[in-house]
Amino acid sequence: MRTKSVKIAVSLPAPLYLNVEAARKKFRRSRSTVVQDALAEWLRVERDAEMVRKYEAGYRRQPETRAEIAAARASAISVLSAQEW
Repeated sequence: MRTKSVKIAVSLPAPLYLNVEAARKKFRRSRSTVVQDALAEWLRVERDAEMVRKYEAGYRRQPETRAEIAAARASAISVLSAQEW
């Protein structure tokens, strides 16, 4: 099912516009597709950055204990020592 499209108007600095036009023509993409792809990528990057910020905040609230660090180290040594290097 196709979603409804909404038209928007944006202003771009002339050099950016010219670069976008050259690239979209080279790759045979419409302006709409280029803008949609760019905005989707920007939103993905922002979502990923927010997840990292939340992870880091959670880690600062509750970092690993010494026992957890020792267990992880022992596990890594066990697994890695079995590998042929």
